[in-house]
Amino acid sequence: MSEIATASINTFGTSSPKADFVPPEDTLEIPVSEFQAILEDLVSIYNQMAEAVRDAGLLRGRELARLTEDHARALKAERSPTAKLLLLNAYIKRLFLKIREALKSRPEEGGKVIQVVSKIMARAVQIIDYIKTTIQDDPLRRKEIAFDSQQARILFSGAGGEPVSRKETIRAMRRAEKLWPALNCGHRPNDGRQTTRLIGKTEDMKDSPIIGYRSLRQRSDRRVGISL
Repeated sequence: MSEIATASINTFGTSSPKADFVPPEDTLEIPVSEFQAILEDLVSIYNQMAEAVRDAGLLRGRELARLTEDHARALKAERSPTAKLLLLNAYIKRLFLKIREALKSRPEEGGKVIQVVSKIMARAVQIIDYIKTTIQDDPLRRKEIAFDSQQARILFSGAGGEPVSRKETIRAMRRAEKLWPALNCGHRPNDGRQTTRLIGKTEDMKDSPIIGYRSLRQRSDRRVGISL
């Protein structure tokens, strides 16, 4: 019986393990060429996501360009392949969050989505956004909305700083009328100058158009992306 006990003890060794002993971690050997291929694949994924973010208008062109340039600079400065892998993973997650947030705010099925493709369209969208905000600020007391061409020109100048002609202003107002049927574009009554204005009843303007802020005219031709 004592022999069995001694044998069992000797199986674990004569001394007890140290409290701070850390067993060695398992290691994985991978050829450099294969690891490089993984990094290049992740770079490709990052660049595709960056282009998707740009095309969807989730970040401004300059902002996205600065972001990708900073990421590329950090990757090139990093010497450790493992650190490069972790950085790429973090950058991809950041872009993924941008896309996921955009998908969450996507209009429900059947909603009317308007794409901004010209200056006239962009100005019409400005008018619609302004009217929507005005209604939301005082939804109970405001029964009707009226927005004339003089207000529109002030709105446009405040946004871009460049003067907009009366002709272009009226074109934008008529485009806004087409985008939002609850608005009616016409002349102000008993006005010798025939000032153009948009009017609409607040009750009829509950279903506002949903604007997709993608500007093909303003889209930057500069390629966004990173490289190792």
